Amino acid sequence: MVSIDHVAHKLLTYIPYVLVLIDMRYEGVKCGRDGSVDSHMEMGKKLLAAGQLADALSHFHAAVDGDPKNYMAHYRRATVFLAMGKSKSALPDLSRVIELKPDFTSARLQRANLLLKQGELDEAESDFKKVLKSNPSDKEEREAQSQLIQADEIQRLVAQARSSFNSQDYVTAAAQLDTIIETCVWDVASREMRAECFILMGEMGKAINDLKAASKLKNDNTQAFYKLSSIYYNLGDHEMSLNEVRECLKLDPDHQQCYSHYKQVKKLNKQIRSAEELIQEQRYEDAVSKYETVMKTEPNVHHFSLLAKERMCHALAQAQQASRALSVCGEVLQSDPENVNVLKDRAEAYLLDEQYEEAIQDYETAAQHSENDHQIKEGLERAQRLLKQSQKRDYYKILGVKRTAQKKEIIKAYRKLALQWHPDNFQDPVEKKKAENKFIDIARAKEVLTDPGKKGNGSPPPLDPSSSAA
Repeated sequence: MVSIDHVAHKLLTYIPYVLVLIDMRYEGVKCGRDGSVDSHMEMGKKLLAAGQLADALSHFHAAVDGDPKNYMAHYRRATVFLAMGKSKSALPDLSRVIELKPDFTSARLQRANLLLKQGELDEAESDFKKVLKSNPSDKEEREAQSQLIQADEIQRLVAQARSSFNSQDYVTAAAQLDTIIETCVWDVASREMRAECFILMGEMGKAINDLKAASKLKNDNTQAFYKLSSIYYNLGDHEMSLNEVRECLKLDPDHQQCYSHYKQVKKLNKQIRSAEELIQEQRYEDAVSKYETVMKTEPNVHHFSLLAKERMCHALAQAQQASRALSVCGEVLQSDPENVNVLKDRAEAYLLDEQYEEAIQDYETAAQHSENDHQIKEGLERAQRLLKQSQKRDYYKILGVKRTAQKKEIIKAYRKLALQWHPDNFQDPVEKKKAENKFIDIARAKEVLTDPGKKGNGSPPPLDPSSSAA
């Protein structure tokens, strides 16, 4: 067994060595610190020249940390930020350079150009004027003079755009803002005003583009996210609306407008998803009921009503409820006559209702807007085949009498059906149209079966196509 005294003695013999190592490490660190800023600056410049921006940035970070008052370290880091397209990050470094060395003309000129792009026109003009008074090089003087003139022109355009906007001349205001934003590409205020012009002009796609840019250019821009969510909502895009309003609440969980809007969008989104799941499960009646709830939840946004009716049309057609499907599909097509999905669903409903010519017409219209849709092609071929078959009618079956029925019995059956299917008995347009076709078939059947010349041997001739749809 090793004694404790022996162990203690061993440890004591190592202490001098440990102290020497600590002293050597301390000296190394001290020497390293003395030369670290210059080393980082030199390495950063080499990496920047080689295009290795991320590595260069790391060295300039270290140089700034090592000597916060080294204006060249800030300037070099700003240069890397600009090369990386991170102008927002470069601006504080350029401002620090000017604070440390007010006569650094290149830094002030670069800051002025960034301020101009941000739409900070007064600050940009101030910097351009100071550059011109600081004994600049010929190139710097020409650039500063040119940019100062442009800044003055932008100031004039901004005043004109505001005047046009306040006069509700949104087209002119948008055109003026176009010119401003060509120069002031990061100007949040101009983009937001132009977005408002586009909204009032009904050009929502353009408004979305400007608001998306504004949400990125300005930190904590909750209003931009709220407007984006509202636009998507009014366009019927509940998914995108929900995404944007969530971004607003990430920035400010207590934002009153965004929270209120979020609850509405979330509720609607949940109902629509539930309805779609019911369609996938082939629970079509339940899906129709759920979409009726959607229309009650949001009765004021036309796009959601249209979406609900479009999907109800599909569900009813799938459930083989032809009459209801035709009515709902017809409502959608009044607002959106080129809706291919609804045209296909209504065509199917027409086939269920034996209105083959109408089905063909819907499939042909759908094909004009979706040429390579195999479902349309197959449906059209099926409708044409059924129409051809329908043109060989069994008139006895239409009147519901036996093939041995006498004239008196045929007339009696005709009168009963004619009374039942007279178009004046129906108010709904779809039902009325169906009754008209049925009434024509009944009359035709009675005409053929009570005329010995047409009846022949009891096998009636094909109906004329114009009177064959039932």
